[in-house]
Parts: sequence; structure tokens; C-alpha cells
Amino acid sequence: MVLADLGRRINSALAQINKEPVIDAKVLDALLKEICAALLAADVNVRLVSTLRNNVKNTVNIQELAAGINKRKLIQKAVLDELCKLVEPGVEPYKPKKGKVNIIMFVGLQGSGKTTTCTKLAYHYQRKGWKVCLVCADTFRAGAFDQLKQNATKAKIPYFGSYTETDPVQIAHEGVEKFKKEGFEIIIVDTSGRHKQEFELFEEMKQISAVVNPNNTIFVMDGTIGQAAESQAKAFHEAAEIGSIIITKMDGHAKGGGAISAVAATRSPIIFIGTGEHLHDLERFEPRRFIQKMLGMGDISGLMETVQDLKLDQNKNLIKNLEQGIFTIRDMYEQFQNISQLGPLSKMMQMMPGMSEMNFEGSDELGAQRIKRLMTIMDSMNETELDSDGKLFHTQPKRIQRVARGSGTSVREVEELLIQHKAFQGMVKKFGGNKGLFKGMGAPGMDGSKSSQQMMSQMQRMMPRGMNMNDMMRQMMGGMGGGGLGGGLGGMPDLSQMQNMMKQMGLGGMPGMGGNRR
Repeated sequence: MVLADLGRRINSALAQINKEPVIDAKVLDALLKEICAALLAADVNVRLVSTLRNNVKNTVNIQELAAGINKRKLIQKAVLDELCKLVEPGVEPYKPKKGKVNIIMFVGLQGSGKTTTCTKLAYHYQRKGWKVCLVCADTFRAGAFDQLKQNATKAKIPYFGSYTETDPVQIAHEGVEKFKKEGFEIIIVDTSGRHKQEFELFEEMKQISAVVNPNNTIFVMDGTIGQAAESQAKAFHEAAEIGSIIITKMDGHAKGGGAISAVAATRSPIIFIGTGEHLHDLERFEPRRFIQKMLGMGDISGLMETVQDLKLDQNKNLIKNLEQGIFTIRDMYEQFQNISQLGPLSKMMQMMPGMSEMNFEGSDELGAQRIKRLMTIMDSMNETELDSDGKLFHTQPKRIQRVARGSGTSVREVEELLIQHKAFQGMVKKFGGNKGLFKGMGAPGMDGSKSSQQMMSQMQRMMPRGMNMNDMMRQMMGGMGGGGLGGGLGGMPDLSQMQNMMKQMGLGGMPGMGGNRR
């Protein structure tokens, strides 16, 4: 996760006060000292760190607090609020308007990841149902159009550019006019990289801006430059009227704290942060959500927003089945398809409260391989088998052998898939039906508000004693490493592990499985 080390250090400092029998000024000073050291190590400006320290001390005046007040909660809230202020510019960013043409122009330094970020943003809006396109007005860097073309093709996004025209102003004008006529809602214009000393390129940027008349100009900032971000952001802001900022290369770099806090000081809103090279590696930036996620508190609203992008509520058959406690093999296949669209597993898990401490190193690739292998097995099943609850395979074992041959896998792997399906099916039966956990899944409650958190709490209450959500997710996905995703046959989870997990949850075993191997 972004700035994971910073989050762990601050979280550890906050947790320490719960162990203190008496909360006094000495305890508060020790807490603030540790938090300030963590922020300075993340390259946050000394002046901002000093302000945070003074504000917390003024908010939590230990000597003047009345008896009976929960000092721990007051301190934790004050620290959280001040951390949010650190990255909050207090300016509302531009929001595209549906049914109208929204032109977004990208500017930034060379090598900041601007072209890749263009495609990521286009893909983000495309997933939300917008009609999006890309225009490459970068004629300065060799291969810029080829890169945008390749990225856009991969994301299935329309694009415009030229190998012969050398005037970026002309290309930008032609591309925007073309897509306007075709009724596109969001037109993203990529421009050449430049820095504040290159006056000619800055002039070119102003000319492109005058021709396309963008609704929003986004400055793409390399997060690794730390506090130097402030001077560059100010220079671009004065030249091109920057509307908002995207910070890239935030996948764990120490200087990230400096970049975010420095840019926030320019009063330009950060709208996204880039956390990798893949299309999914773009996170919407909201100060409070960002800080909560950094501290391991999760991001339930972000998780629900991502799930809503899949439009699961439009799958009436699935919703009906879940409400009735039914979960077919086809349902499992469709859910694996949805998981593949959601992006890296680690990113999703970190949105869940308390899950950020789990070790996901190397699990994304292994998880993708495992899901692909399971789907290959299900691709070899016929319609009757896919729409069944799995009992067909128990009564007619030859079906297992046929599916194994057809998918190029082993009988054991097919058996393990059926055991995993039974585990999920048991959960749906346990949480669905009269229990009502899945009742109204298509209703407005699934918006990341209080109802979704109640749903998570209800799931936790229905877990067997001694098992929590972390344990369940680890075991369902095969342990996330070692003998889990990386172990067994072709990355399959350990058979006995899955059977034990099912017993723990009171779901029973899969009778007859394990006796048909060859």
C-alpha cells in the first residue's frame, strides 16, 4: 500500500497509548514525538510537522480535560483530523458533467508517467459508464503516440494521433473536434512533458490550452521528487491554470509524504494517486479516506464503490439466488470473472478494515493464475454441470474425469474446485435465505455507508467462535502463500486445509471426494 511504513508507524504509536494505565502530558509527548519522526522520515515538510504537533497539543489540553472524558479517543481523533488537514487543500476539484463534452488536458514533467496516467484515467471513467477517448498531442517524445496507441488498444478506448503532423496544436484541435462530433463525453488530451525552465514548451502548452479550451487541466506529478513538488506545481499552476493534480509512482516510495503535503500546500486538489503500472493502479484521492486506509482502518466506501462499478445489482439471477441461499457453479464462475475485473487482490483486501496488516507480497500474480486455472476447469463443464450445485459430480464421478481431461488438469484439481465451491455454497446458505444477510443487495444500501458496515459486522457475528474475517479470507483463498496459493498442484490450496476450514464453519465436508484420483 501507498506509504505503508508511515501508516504502520503512526498506527503503532496510536496503539501504544491503549497500553498506558494513565494518559498524561508525558504519554502525549511520547506519542507526538513518534508520529513526528514517522512523518519526517516520509519527507513531510518540517514546518507542517511542527504545525501538526502544536495543533494536537492545543486540541488535547491534558491539564484542562475534565474527569471522565475518554482521553485516548480524543487524542486519536485529534491526530486523525490533523493528518487529514496535512493533505487537504480545501479546494473542490472539477467533476465531469454527464451528457456534455468534458475536455481534460494533461500536463507535467518529462518522465512523470503522464501518458500511462491518461489511459488509467480514461479506463477509470469508462468503467463508470462514460464515453471516453484519448488524443495524443505529444510530438516531442519519440514513441509517445505508439505508447498511447498501445495502452488505449489494451483498454479498448478510442484514440487519435498522427505520425506525419508535427504541430501538436493542430493535432489537439483536430482530435478534439473529431470526438466532439462523435458525441464523446470525456476527451483526454495528452501533451508533451516539460519543466518550468523550458519557456518555449510552456508557450506551446498555453497555445494547446487556448485551442482545446479544457474544462480541467491536470498536472501529473512524480511522487518521488518529494518536497520539490511544490515549486513545480506552483509554476504549472501559474502558466496553465491547473485545476487538479495526479501524483504518480506512489507505490511505497518514502518521499510520497513530501509530495502530497507539498502539493496540498499549493491549494491545488489532488484527485488521484498512481500506485503502479497497471490500468487498475489509480486510486481516487480523498484526504480522510486516504489517511484511514494508510492507518489500516480500511476503506469500506471505496470497496463498495469498486464493487458497484461491476453493476452486480443488474445481475438479477445472482441476487435472487443469493437471497434464496443458492449458489451454483455458474455463479462461482461469474464471481471469478468479477474478481478479475476488480484489479489486484491486495488492493481490494487493503480496503477492508484490519486487513492491511496481511502479507500480500507476490499474491496478486499467484491469485490471478489460480483464478484463471479454476475458470479453465469450469470452461470444460457443460451447461447442466454449471447450473448444478455440484452434487452431480458426487453421484456421477466420471464427470470429474471428463472435466479434468477437457481442461488439461488433474482429477485432484477438479475435486478441490468442487470442495471450494461447496465452501462458498455453504456460506451463501448460512448467510442467505432466512438469515437475510443478502436481502436487498440491489438496494441503495450498498453504497459504503452505515448499512454496508453493518453487513460486515453481521458476517463477523455469524462466523464460528475463534474465526474472524481475516482467517476466512486467508483460508478461502488458500492461505495467500507458502502452502496456499503457491503450494499444491498448480497453485491449488491444500485439500486438508480447505476441509478443515469447512468443518470450522460448520459447512460439512464433501463426501466421496478424494477417492477417484488416478
